[in-house]
Amino acid sequence: MADERRPVVATGRGRVRGIITNGVSPARPGREVAAFRGIPYAASPVGELRFAPPQEHPSWHGVRDAERPGPAAPQNPSRLEAVMGRRVPDWDEEGCLNLNIWTPADSLGGTPRPVLVWIHGGGFSSGSGGWDWYDGARLAALGDITAVSINYRLGPLGYLHLPSLDAVNLGSQDQGAALRWVRENIAAFGGDPELITVGGQSAGAHSALALAADPQTSHFVRRVMLQSAPLGLPPQHPDDAAATAAAYLCLLGVAHDADAGKALRTLPVEQLLYAHGQLMATLTRQPGDVAPAMWPVLGGPGQPGTWQQALADGMLDDKDVLIGTVATEMTPFLAMDPRIKAFTRDDALRALDHLTPRLGAAVPAAHSLPEALPSDVSPGRGFTDLVGDLFFGNRAIELAAHRAARDLPSYVYRFDRRPEPDDLGLGCPHCAELPFLFDTFDAYPDSPMLGALDDQDRALGRAFAGALAAFTATGAPNGDGLAEWRPYAAGPDPYVMRFGPAPR
Repeated sequence: MADERRPVVATGRGRVRGIITNGVSPARPGREVAAFRGIPYAASPVGELRFAPPQEHPSWHGVRDAERPGPAAPQNPSRLEAVMGRRVPDWDEEGCLNLNIWTPADSLGGTPRPVLVWIHGGGFSSGSGGWDWYDGARLAALGDITAVSINYRLGPLGYLHLPSLDAVNLGSQDQGAALRWVRENIAAFGGDPELITVGGQSAGAHSALALAADPQTSHFVRRVMLQSAPLGLPPQHPDDAAATAAAYLCLLGVAHDADAGKALRTLPVEQLLYAHGQLMATLTRQPGDVAPAMWPVLGGPGQPGTWQQALADGMLDDKDVLIGTVATEMTPFLAMDPRIKAFTRDDALRALDHLTPRLGAAVPAAHSLPEALPSDVSPGRGFTDLVGDLFFGNRAIELAAHRAARDLPSYVYRFDRRPEPDDLGLGCPHCAELPFLFDTFDAYPDSPMLGALDDQDRALGRAFAGALAAFTATGAPNGDGLAEWRPYAAGPDPYVMRFGPAPR
């Protein structure tokens, strides 16, 4: 006899059994949601498949249990643990290419729901779509949408640049494989494959934009949702990525020759991660060095060009776009660095001179930096705020303004809810909006970026998540009970939606 609380769905590779869960929280009325977690979308990248493009997962017989999340991709601890909270390691190479689905229970066999494929951040080196931080049950219930989160290879396993091994942007290739899996299978889970929004936060937003702009995957995407996208960080140049790869192989004691692949595939994954940590330490010696050691390479799979080129080529013209930032993006990375706290104005300008070449042409000319550095705060805080604008805020406005000039709507937000108390001086830091989107406050115990919560915070979560869910469903973040949100407009009165203690 079938168990109505454990629905079974057939995918292209085999059947999976999920579980009916409650999408209700004290903050959000909701509906029952069917959750299917840890579904493999590609073969395990182990053995000969380590440092290889993603391959189709073998079919399985019987019914695969999908009640619990699968493992994260191998990774070192996040740089933001002090702000977000520590995670107990749950990674494993075996089975790490998996995804999770939350869909209203009545969508199974019923009316298809719009789909949000959401990609976690973590500097292309940490994170997992299966973590309780990103549990999509309450978002799916609130918005009456199908929510999907994915895992992809990280750090050296995902972004070590070795073209001789066909290892180029493997993590991005994983993301493309996951999106194709969703396109082919999501109808069986109650999702509409013709209404897919790709979204994410930080590195996940960078990735979502790349998926929407890449001709190989663009046609799968109807809408794009970008949270704190680091658009001021251009894709790596292949020469720079090759130099980083050579330095990494040297740390491992692996010769850069025809046998490198064999050596890399036989080394313990812990050794690969340790060397990656050593490499990061050598690359972040200067105050303000925040770029990851490895990230997508220009011209490689999943990253054929820059986002500016994609805009100019009209790759996003047929897509709805929502983009936003938090008020003090860089405080978790920079504000607690004692070197930056002690900055003089000259120190800050020297650090900016060091940093700006890594940002390419997306920053003001060097002679304008003294004028760009704020003078009404300490030099260290001014440096932190300016770097946040260069990496995040300015570029978000640039993207929206480009579209507005072509009469293409974009919805722009600024999230500015600050914790009480704020002993670390974080303000509204990178990642601060995530528990408000997913209504997963309980998954962040003692997180400094949250502080104490009250009813106003929970109302803010409903407003923020409701707007982003409405965008997923309709292409506009408006609806019953939501504040009016106008598209960004060119001219003297551009519109940016403010989410804070008193959203408007």
